[in-house]
Amino acid sequence: MTTTDRTSSSHQLKAISIVGGFLDGQRFELSSNLNCIIGARGTGKTTVLEFVRYAMDAMPSDPVAHKRVISLVENNLGGGRIEVAVQTKDGLSYIISRSAGDEPVVLDENRNPTEIKLRSGGLFKVDNFSQNEVEDIADQSSSQLDLIDNFKIDCISENQSRIRTLKADLNSNASKIIPLQHKVDAIVEELNALPGLEENLKAFADEGGEDADEINKAHTLKSLRDREWRAIDTSMGTLVEVQQTIEEDIGRIDHRLAMVFSEDMLEGPNGDVIRQLRSGIGACSDDVDRLLKQVVARIQSETDAIKERAGQLDLSHKQQDQSFQNIIEKHKEVQGKAAERHRLEKLRNELLAKKRDREQLTTQLDSLDSERVRLLEQLSELRDVRFKMRQAIVDQINEALSQTIRVTLMQFGNPEKYRTLLGEALKGGARMHQNVIAEKIAGLFSPADLADAIKMGNTQPLVEKAGLSDEQAGKVIAALVGTQVLFDLEVVEMVDRPKIELNDGGTFKETGSLSTGQKCTTILPILLMDSDNPLLIDQPEDNLDNRFVFETIVESIGRIKNRRQLIFVTHNPNIPVLGDAERVFVLESDGTSATKVNEGSVDQCKDDIVTLLEGGEDAFKRRRDRYSY
Repeated sequence: MTTTDRTSSSHQLKAISIVGGFLDGQRFELSSNLNCIIGARGTGKTTVLEFVRYAMDAMPSDPVAHKRVISLVENNLGGGRIEVAVQTKDGLSYIISRSAGDEPVVLDENRNPTEIKLRSGGLFKVDNFSQNEVEDIADQSSSQLDLIDNFKIDCISENQSRIRTLKADLNSNASKIIPLQHKVDAIVEELNALPGLEENLKAFADEGGEDADEINKAHTLKSLRDREWRAIDTSMGTLVEVQQTIEEDIGRIDHRLAMVFSEDMLEGPNGDVIRQLRSGIGACSDDVDRLLKQVVARIQSETDAIKERAGQLDLSHKQQDQSFQNIIEKHKEVQGKAAERHRLEKLRNELLAKKRDREQLTTQLDSLDSERVRLLEQLSELRDVRFKMRQAIVDQINEALSQTIRVTLMQFGNPEKYRTLLGEALKGGARMHQNVIAEKIAGLFSPADLADAIKMGNTQPLVEKAGLSDEQAGKVIAALVGTQVLFDLEVVEMVDRPKIELNDGGTFKETGSLSTGQKCTTILPILLMDSDNPLLIDQPEDNLDNRFVFETIVESIGRIKNRRQLIFVTHNPNIPVLGDAERVFVLESDGTSATKVNEGSVDQCKDDIVTLLEGGEDAFKRRRDRYSY
């Protein structure tokens, strides 16, 4: 029987096909409304849902759950393939095909491969929850945040992508700032000697009596010659360094790619394309090498010119040095000090050159610092936008479920990553309990405020606000200043923290304090709200009493199934029967393979439902008689 499905703007799974393995040859033509998969235990019901999760690349983020799904696929698919036909909310149709161990391939309606990647999140998403996963959501703040994000996954995924890009830009920015700052700090340390040096040279300049002007001028010119030679040496060194770097790149493309395109590729079924690729890259390599050689030749010609001019300058310097010696030898009273004065002037020239380097480096640092401020502002704005999107979802949930369920969201409410970063950075400090101190600081200072205190070397806030001793505060500053950690603090993720509560007898209680059944009672109504994504749940009735299944689950199914596709594995007859499932699939297994033995409406699968979910016709009738209905 073909069901009459709605025309909807939500995503839909149209069919699931399995080739190979435990469910070899099985195909499930799905309704766009409520679908139920039933059967005895061990008939592959759970496997169908996990196959969809695997094919759609909607794997759980938890490593243990991820490994479990992979193991199930490997054990039940063998070397086979899963295909899921989908229709997007925009009415576009695709086929997702995935074999065990391979990446999913998105095909168009004519089975031609497309360039679409499922991991981008923009094409299609399913909300798939295995057994116990509903309960896990109640226990894990991160899972609750994922649950909230699923309601606007496209917008939030785009926001998260932009945040990742910004954080990468900030890491790159930090990697440039740190070595430059170290260079500046080293130069500043050396420049501390400059004032004393200037005083010593001034004392020399005051000597010489009435011939002081001639002597000082001679020394000034000798110092100038030293600076001239330094300029030549720096220019030559820079050109040689650049030339060596470029020469290393000549032939690099050809060398790296020489063995990439093997003979079997060139002679294989895609040989024409591979040969074109190799030819194009080879031509590119030749062009790049030719241009690099031209650059090397130009640098070499300038290097030769510098050598020639340096020779001319050297001859002039020797002649001028001879005149300097003649002047010094005329003035016996300063002759013995000339060498020491010249040594100090050379040292001053060296420090003045480093002072100019510092000014240049400081200019670069100022530019990088300005860039960092701009990037941090953008990061803060994106995080605020993300919080507003999440808050709008929370408001939507509260509006729909406020009588029984309450959700609140605290921006940056989970400082775990911040605490961990601090604890690792403070590890090894003498007489410091780093985790205790990290806990104190993380609870009282935002990462940005802490970073500001560290940059200024200000221990007072740590003493007054966090209650640290002067010694402890000093060690915290010393451990963090000038390190990568300081920059990490500026971008560390302070995760938004949701709190989901259940109204239990007039008192709202957080999910972590609830019983297993109450946890599922809290989370399931949220899962069953409107969404563009198909909802797949393995045994939603687990840990729930039949009254709740009837009054809440069935009621929710009736409310949303015409707007959202539902696919449930169930052992509870209330869900397919009272939910009026448009499609029921009945599975059976001989222990080696599973088979779909019936499918259709509730009426068409009535006997199977009674047998599998009601315990058989006799059991059903005996209960009815016992209840006197």
